[in-house]
Amino acid sequence: MTLTPEQITAAALAMSAEGRQDLLVQLMDSLEDPPDDDYEEAWAEEIKRRLDDYRSGRSIPIPAAEAHKLIFGDHDDDAG
Repeated sequence: MTLTPEQITAAALAMSAEGRQDLLVQLMDSLEDPPDDDYEEAWAEEIKRRLDDYRSGRSIPIPAAEAHKLIFGDHDDDAG
């Protein structure tokens, strides 16, 4: 028996919030391209490069609050 999208939606909406969240994660995962075979190797190289830059002084870390201001602007309100 094949279900229509409407039937699947109705069934999903009848699920608990946790069940819907699990379903959403599974559906989103199904839309992503699988990582390349060299995915982990590429990230390992990037991490090493960043760590080398930090240790050598080529990059200087900044506090998260300062980074947030640089990215999102200089807003000190608590609204979000």
